[in-house]
Amino acid sequence: MRFCKERRIPYQEVNLQKHRLGKRELNTFAKGDIRSLVDFDNRKVKEHPIAYTQSEEKIAQMLIENPQFLRTPIIRNGQKSMIGFDEETLLSWMS
Repeated sequence: MRFCKERRIPYQEVNLQKHRLGKRELNTFAKGDIRSLVDFDNRKVKEHPIAYTQSEEKIAQMLIENPQFLRTPIIRNGQKSMIGFDEETLLSWMS
């Protein structure tokens, strides 16, 4: 993450293909809305049943099986977490 490197913010990158998120982790990041984790701008997502599924249980299972459908980056700071890049939020975590 260039943003973190430029500001010398320590971070750890995780390969989601090797370290797949579990259902509990997904629910923690989702904060009650599992669909917020899905990258609906991804062409492959639009062609996959996940784009049309309403069941949160099925969406979670599809994300576990297809981590490439997750919005990235997934950033955690203690108890706080963020899906996607939001500079304001990152800067607020630094203060």
